[in-house]
Amino acid sequence: MSYLDNERLKQIIFLLILAFLGILLFKELYAFFPGFLGAVTLYVLSRRAMFRLVEVRKWRKNWAAALIMVLSFLIILLPISMLVNMLTAKVTYAITHSSELIKGIEAMNARLQESMGIDLMSDARLQKLQEYITNVLPGFVGATFNTLTAVAIMYFILYFMLVNAREMEEALYEYIPLKDENVELLGKEMKNMVISNAIGIPLIALIQGVVSLIGYLIFGVPEAVFWFVVTSFTAMLPIIGAAAVYVPMGIYMLSAGETWQGIAVLAYGFGVVGTSDNLFRMMLARKIGDVHPLITIFGVIIGVSLFGFIGLIFGPLLISLFIVLIRIYSNEYLVKKREVKIVKTHHSKEKKMKQQPGE
Repeated sequence: MSYLDNERLKQIIFLLILAFLGILLFKELYAFFPGFLGAVTLYVLSRRAMFRLVEVRKWRKNWAAALIMVLSFLIILLPISMLVNMLTAKVTYAITHSSELIKGIEAMNARLQESMGIDLMSDARLQKLQEYITNVLPGFVGATFNTLTAVAIMYFILYFMLVNAREMEEALYEYIPLKDENVELLGKEMKNMVISNAIGIPLIALIQGVVSLIGYLIFGVPEAVFWFVVTSFTAMLPIIGAAAVYVPMGIYMLSAGETWQGIAVLAYGFGVVGTSDNLFRMMLARKIGDVHPLITIFGVIIGVSLFGFIGLIFGPLLISLFIVLIRIYSNEYLVKKREVKIVKTHHSKEKKMKQQPGE
């Protein structure tokens, strides 16, 4: 008994040391965590292609990894960077011409007050808005630099994950302290979550942006392509979504005297753009897996506060992973105890039946 207690004590001390070192390393390497999550996401999406190139077509591992990384950059990151560059240029112009922007807002507020009796912007609010716009540019530039750093780290990690794919997966399968079926469940759920979040959320947002662009072109919204980009980004935000663009746009057009265009933009936004989110989400759920709306909402809120813009995808992924780990814990420990109780109950019933007279 003493020997067992000593072994258990050694195990607890060892686990505490591991936890301490893990927390210390995570704290020091936290800045690289978004890049790591991005590498894991791209790895899950491209591992099948990597295995096909290396094991079926007999490519060298480094050449296959390089091809996958180049294709992922051209297909995924290059279009996103172009859209972000367009948005950055507009934001920078708005900040450098903040006085003209404030005057335009004042004029719009005056028209709204005359036509509808609505006073949206008081002098104090306008002053706070101007101060906010002045302070946005440094933070925006810093966020862009952090994103570029995360992308560089992501590809650095991804290269070694792809080159050592089989060895890495075999090591994980061997050393994860779970039953085999739970390790397989973790891998399967991880794949489904990555595909649902990394593909489903941006794809639905892009579809909403395209639907919005059609309406912008029909109703004569100026710079429709730019607002398509903004709508695609805001469509990934929880609760508000694309309404963050078409509602202010419709109000602005009403205040500018374009009455029917403003009403049409608002009606099209609520009636078509708003419903397209649910419609396409139901259609894509059958193909790439479904993510519960609450997971998306809270995941985006947590992810943006932790990682910035890139948290729109990784936030829901972390919550989904947390839920899967709870399921695995229940399956690994709680279900095992239930099974033991059932077996004991079954044996006790058999024993009673054998002890009955006449048996």
